[in-house]
Amino acid sequence: MLSRVANSIYWMNRYMERVENYSRFVGVNFNLALDLPPDVDEQWEPLLIATADHYTFYKYYEKPTKEDVIHFMTFDKRNPNSIISCLYEARENARTIRETISKEMWESINTFYLTIKGTSADDFRNMDHMQSYFTDIRKSCQQFHGVVDSSITRNEAWHFGRLGRHIERADKCSRFLDVKYFTLAQDTSASGSTLDLMMWTAVLKSVSAYNMYRQTHRALTPMNIVAFLILDKLFPRSIAYSVRQAELSLYAIRGAIPERGHTDPAERALSKLRSELEFTEVEDVFKMGLHEYLDKFQTRNNEIDNAIFDMYFGLETEKRQGQSMSQGLGRSASQWMN
Repeated sequence: MLSRVANSIYWMNRYMERVENYSRFVGVNFNLALDLPPDVDEQWEPLLIATADHYTFYKYYEKPTKEDVIHFMTFDKRNPNSIISCLYEARENARTIRETISKEMWESINTFYLTIKGTSADDFRNMDHMQSYFTDIRKSCQQFHGVVDSSITRNEAWHFGRLGRHIERADKCSRFLDVKYFTLAQDTSASGSTLDLMMWTAVLKSVSAYNMYRQTHRALTPMNIVAFLILDKLFPRSIAYSVRQAELSLYAIRGAIPERGHTDPAERALSKLRSELEFTEVEDVFKMGLHEYLDKFQTRNNEIDNAIFDMYFGLETEKRQGQSMSQGLGRSASQWMN
C-alpha cells in the first residue's frame, strides 16, 4: 500500500474519532450541569485545558463562557481541532482515497460533513436542545464506524484505520479523566465531596461507560472508576482496550508474530505501553498521581504516533508537517500549561 493512502486512511479515522470525542467533551459539562447544585457555577475552561486547546482559544476570546467554548469547539474554523475542522480534514482524506474506501463510507462522511456545514452557528446558539445536537453528532460518528466495519475487507487499509481510531480513542479517554482533574483544580475543597462524585459520574456517562461500569462495580468510587476507564481489558473505550486493539492492528499490518519479538520502534513502543498497562494496578496510578499518570500516558501515546509516522508515512513528510500544525497532538495538557 502506498504511504500516501495509508496516511490518509489513518488520519481519516483519527479525525472521525476526534469529532465524536469532542462532542463527548461537551457532554461532560452538559451532564454536570444537570446535577450541579444551583449555587455551583458551570465550568467550561477545564475542557479547553484538558484538550490542550486553551492556548488557541485565548488568542480569539477573552473569557471561557459557555457560548464561546461551545462555538470554539464546534464551529470555529480557526480552531484546528473543532468539530467542523476535523470533519473537513476527515472528508478531504476520504476524498483523496475514494478508490480505496467503499462507496458507503464516502457517502456517510460526505453527508455528515454537509449536514454540519449547513448548520448556522447563530442558529446553534439559539437551540433549546444543544445536548441532543451533540448526541446526533456522536450517532453519526458511530454510524460511520459501523459502515467501515461492515463494508471494508480486513486488509491493510482496515487495520490502518483501526490503528488510527484506537490511538486517538486512548488519547481522548485520558483527557476525559483530565477534565475531571482540571475541574476539581478550580475548587480543591470539592475533592471527596458529593460534587466530586457527581463529576466522576458525569465522566462515566460522557464515555458511555455508566451502565457497563454498574454491571461490574456496585459502588461509585474514584478508584474503581479510574480502574475501569484506564485498566479494564474488555470495555471498548478504556485505555487498556484501545492500546491492545491498536497493537493487534499494527502487528497485522506488519504480518509479524508478537512472540518472535519486535521488529521496529513503533511495535516496540506500543507493545511496551500495552505490557505496562496490563501489569499496572490502580493503586500505582494514584500513587503517581492521576493527572501525572495521564500526562505521561499522553506523551507516550504521541511518541507512538510519531514512531508510526516514521515507519509508514515518512515519505509524506511535508504533508505530515502541515497536519501536525493543525492536530495539536504534540503536547500533553501540562506541557501547554508550562
